[in-house]
Amino acid sequence: MTVGTEGGAVGTGRRQWVALGVLCLATLLVSLDLFVMLLAVPAVTEALGATSSQQLWILDVYGFMVAGLMITMGNLGDRIGRRRLLLTAAAVFGVASIVAAYSVSPGMLIGARAVLGIAGAAIAPCTLSLISTLFPDARQRATALGVWGGCFTVGATVGPIVGGVLLNHFWWGSAFLIGVPAMVVLLVVGPVLLPEYRNERAGRIDVPSVVLSLAAILPAIHGLKHLAAHGPGAQSVAALLIGGVFGWIFVRRQRRLADPLVDVRLFTRRTFSVTLGSMMSYSMLSGGVMVFVAQYFQLVQGMTPLAAGIALVPGMITSTIAFQLAPRLAQRIRPGVLIPAGIAFTIVGMAVMTQATSTTVLVIAFAVECIGAAPLVTLGTNLVIGSVPPEKAGSAGALTQTGNEFGYALGIAILGSVVTAVYRSQMGGRGGNSLGEAITQGVPDDVLTQAREAFTSGFHLAAGITAVALTAIAILLAITLRATPPLSR
Repeated sequence: MTVGTEGGAVGTGRRQWVALGVLCLATLLVSLDLFVMLLAVPAVTEALGATSSQQLWILDVYGFMVAGLMITMGNLGDRIGRRRLLLTAAAVFGVASIVAAYSVSPGMLIGARAVLGIAGAAIAPCTLSLISTLFPDARQRATALGVWGGCFTVGATVGPIVGGVLLNHFWWGSAFLIGVPAMVVLLVVGPVLLPEYRNERAGRIDVPSVVLSLAAILPAIHGLKHLAAHGPGAQSVAALLIGGVFGWIFVRRQRRLADPLVDVRLFTRRTFSVTLGSMMSYSMLSGGVMVFVAQYFQLVQGMTPLAAGIALVPGMITSTIAFQLAPRLAQRIRPGVLIPAGIAFTIVGMAVMTQATSTTVLVIAFAVECIGAAPLVTLGTNLVIGSVPPEKAGSAGALTQTGNEFGYALGIAILGSVVTAVYRSQMGGRGGNSLGEAITQGVPDDVLTQAREAFTSGFHLAAGITAVALTAIAILLAITLRATPPLSR
């Protein structure tokens, strides 16, 4: 095993935090790129003449590649060197961003977005595992993870806003160029500031395992997205079944390999499995509700996409503050108390959402809800990475991120089905299958008013289900982590 031997070792002190800043800049831009497309699709469609199917691929192919390859990339970084893979991915990400910005056809843009997703799949676990190398001390690592986690929140919320500003002043391709300067900075200073880390005892990557992981993850994500968009049907069920079968085969193969792509034995550790499962569940529930909050602002309150994005900013601010406070509180408060206490804020926010009908109340409820993620993400990631050997940190980090991707897609599918079911039951066949369809079809005002009320009822129910489910998760974490000491011990 080699640690920090290739001209970039970072000792303790200020250089560690400067290196963290570089890693967080890359993380922020990857997160930003995932969400900035939400507003760019109409302009892309007009400029390139993309069909409805091509529009979906332009939006989804990035997330598909990130989710499908993150486990493989985390494992690859452990083997060939995390810094090496990160810098390679940064170079590819920058070039692909330029190609995407100047695409002349939908197919060219889809291909560029796919390459961006492959690079993004490498950047996320590499930054996370390098943080574990830079900060071996648990307390410092928790603080660093708090900063890192805040970057994802900022990217998710600021992405649509930045996209709106760029599209108001420049051509659609400008939305892809925002990540290029950050990648150039990473390529220049990365070799100096970042340590190298690789497990030289690891064997070759098992190619069949890589294929099986893709065959499991990609159909499952596609099935969940199709379920959310169109409801239960043959295509979504078939995709989920295919993903499940290949996932079962993947797990069986990992159990037989001496050097598996994913060490499934880690899931026999109660702290590891419960924490990882809780993080995925939280992403599923809170992420799904966030989508409907944004839709409520636009479809019910009539706000523009940019205004809806701005309405989410208070939540971004409270989340960012919470991510910085959580590591400090963790030095005095046990995770079994702090994490459930954080989730309690989310539960309160969701409870308020079940009754909210005004923009102001919903903005405040969302801001309160966003506080809850910080202790779980910061300390949960710290617990997951800290529970594995250093040579497995990349793989463990990739599992947390893949779980978040799955959780988000699953949340939209499940909670979306709840909202759709309530909408259909209250509308009785009038106004299409969703509020968006009712607005597009130009239904009469009385029907549109009823459609908005039906969507609001579905949204309130989804928030209530989330509050109940998160209460159960908080209790489970309190029991599981009751003996885990504060970071200062």
